[in-house]
Amino acid sequence: MRVLFTVSDWSAHYYPMVPLGWAIQAAGHELRVACGPGQAERIGHAGLPPLPVLRGRDPIFLHRFGQLEAVHRGTWPHAELPPHPETGRPMRGLAELGDLGSYLDATKGAMVAELTANLDELVDLVTDWGPDLVVHDLTSLHGVVAAAATNTPGAVHLWGPVGTAEPPELDFVPTDRAGLLRRYGVVDPVADLIDYVIDPCPAALAPPTNATRLAVRYLPYTGAGALPDWLATPPERPRVCLFWGSSLRVTAGPDSFLVPDLIRAFDGLDIELVVLLGADDTAALGEPPAGVRLPGHTPLPLVLPTCAAVVHHGGDSCLMPALHAGLPQLSVPVATEQQATGRRLAATGAGLCADGRRFDPAAVRDQLVALLRDPSYRDRAVELRRQLDERPTPAQLVPVLETLAAAGCPDRRRPAAATV
Repeated sequence: MRVLFTVSDWSAHYYPMVPLGWAIQAAGHELRVACGPGQAERIGHAGLPPLPVLRGRDPIFLHRFGQLEAVHRGTWPHAELPPHPETGRPMRGLAELGDLGSYLDATKGAMVAELTANLDELVDLVTDWGPDLVVHDLTSLHGVVAAAATNTPGAVHLWGPVGTAEPPELDFVPTDRAGLLRRYGVVDPVADLIDYVIDPCPAALAPPTNATRLAVRYLPYTGAGALPDWLATPPERPRVCLFWGSSLRVTAGPDSFLVPDLIRAFDGLDIELVVLLGADDTAALGEPPAGVRLPGHTPLPLVLPTCAAVVHHGGDSCLMPALHAGLPQLSVPVATEQQATGRRLAATGAGLCADGRRFDPAAVRDQLVALLRDPSYRDRAVELRRQLDERPTPAQLVPVLETLAAAGCPDRRRPAAATV
C-alpha cells in the first residue's frame, strides 16, 4: 500500500500523525509526506520521508489574514483588532491597511493564483505516484483536493478535540470559496468530501463529526530532544509544568503572552515551576525568578510524567500530551479555539479553565491550588488516560486503513462540471 500524508505548515497539527506514519512504514507500506519547504526538516527528523511540494504563504500570515476577514464579516469576537497581518504589531485602526475591502480582494487574488498552481502540481504528483490512501490534517485543503481529484480514499487525522462538524467559530475544515475543486470536476462542498475521521481523543472528549470515526490511541510526539539530567531526580516539591505555545504571541499579539503574569500569580506557592517555551518566548521572558526552572528546549512528553499538574494556553499541543500523562490541567486560553477546548476539558472534570483575555491572577492561583489539593481532578485525568489506552494503537489501525484503501471510494468527479 502507498500512503500520502498531506500536512499544513503548523507542526502541532501534524505531530499527532507521526506515530501513525511510523506504524504504516513498520507494516511494510510506502509513505510520503507532502509538506511545505519549511516543514521538511522537522518531518525528516521525525523519521518520515518529506516531499516539500506545498509552497504558499507563511501560515502565521494566513492565520492573521483569516482574523482580518472575520473583522470584515463582522464576526470577529473581540473588542480589540487582531494583529497586523504582515507585521504582527497591534493595529490602532483598519486605516493602516488602506481600504480594507480592496486589501482583502487583492491579497486573496494573489493567494488563489498561488494555490491553483500548487494544487495542480500536487494532483499531478498524486496521479503519477498513485497512492492508495490520502491522510491529511484538518486544515489541509491540499489533502482534500488530492483525494477527490484523483478518486483516492481519504481520511482526516484530527489533532485534538476539534472535529469536522463544529459551529462556525470552531470550523477548521477548509473552504473552497474560489471554486478550485471545479477544476478537477468536483462540485461537492469540502465538508461533504470527508468520509473518514481518525480521532485520537478519549471518548469523553470525542469531537463532533458527520464522518465515519476511526478511533486511534493518542501517542505523544512533540519533536526530538534529549533527556536532561535534572529529570532523573524526583522533585522535592510538587512539580508544575507551565507550557505556552510558540505561535500564540505572533498570531494573537504580544498581550497573549501571559507567562510573566502566570509566574507572578504562582509566586509563593510550594511548587517547583518548570516553564517550557519556544526560543523566541524564552528570550522575551528573560531571567526567571528564583525557584522557576527555565530549561530551554525539552520535549514535553519527557517532563510531564514527573509533574503533578500542567498549566497551558489551551492548545492541543499540550492538552493532548497532558491527557496521555493522566495529569490535571489548568487552561488559560486566549484564542477562540483554545477557549473551546479548555472548556471541553473542564467539563470532563479533569481540569479547570480560566479566561486568558480577562486574566485574574488571584483566581488563576486559586484554580491551580484546587487542582493540586482536590484528588478528584487527578482521578478524572487518570480516567481519561484509561480511555486513551482502550483505543487501538496506530499499528492496530493500519489493517483498517488497508481495508479502506482496497475498497476504494465513490467517484465524485463530474467531467461536465470541470473548468479549463
